[in-house]
Amino acid sequence: MLKNATILLLFLLVCAGFLLLSAKNTEKEDQAINMHKGMMVYPVPLPTKMVFAGEEVPLNKYGIRERLDRELLVNTYWQSNTLVMLKRSKRAFSVITPILAKYGVPDDMKYLAVAESGLVNVTSPAGAKGIWQFMPATGKSYGLRINHQIDERLHLAKSTEAACQYLKKAHDRFGSWSLAAAAYNRGMAGVDRDLTKQMVGNYYDLHLNTETSRYLLRVLAFKQIFENPIDFGFHMENKDYYANELTTQIVVDSSVNNIAEFALSLGTNYHVIKSLNPWITSNELIIDSSSYIIKAPLR
Repeated sequence: MLKNATILLLFLLVCAGFLLLSAKNTEKEDQAINMHKGMMVYPVPLPTKMVFAGEEVPLNKYGIRERLDRELLVNTYWQSNTLVMLKRSKRAFSVITPILAKYGVPDDMKYLAVAESGLVNVTSPAGAKGIWQFMPATGKSYGLRINHQIDERLHLAKSTEAACQYLKKAHDRFGSWSLAAAAYNRGMAGVDRDLTKQMVGNYYDLHLNTETSRYLLRVLAFKQIFENPIDFGFHMENKDYYANELTTQIVVDSSVNNIAEFALSLGTNYHVIKSLNPWITSNELIIDSSSYIIKAPLR
């Protein structure tokens, strides 16, 4: 009897020790989870249906959902980059959206500008410039003035008008806004060659180079994130978006030989005038046959 009681006591002690150890392990696991809550990574929500520029996105076609998932993941978890683009969006879209409407181009095309440049004037290694990333020859062919003192690829309103003209021409050629968007990246001739070679009629059936294959899916990802930011962890309030500067427009019809002096005469400085008018690329503005409209801060 004593032997059995001893064995039972030892068994109970082992069980108690095991339970205590399990509780401690569970407590440690809970602490670790709480410590890393902000670092936990989850899959992103994928839409069951999506429309781009009035055209349904065939999410059930081979590879499309997976390609969209990739772009959503990349841009959701590159939080700092996507957050700053969201902050810029209201300011940029306030210029872009009415111009798209004026030309009859779908509003969704504003997300091309996000994909092209992150809504900031940048220069590509190939020499494309501006929010809409025009090459010099293409920009000039769509009416943008580019010379030693100005570069209208850096003028948001004028470059948006040029982008609208290009997209409308591409849509007239292909009969599809998704193909027009692809042509903005690949060129109309390139898309034409791909369609002819592969004997298909839409973007989602094309086998493309990596850049163009990802391009429209990246645009779709920006549309999804920008229109549903909370679903992707971006909690934005109106105060978080960058605001438009209050400006006035000044018609310049005589040459300006020194931008710094001109800025001071307006009660501002060189930095402000250059920032509000990034298309002025030199320190002078020589007027020949036309005038220019310059933005200046309201006094």
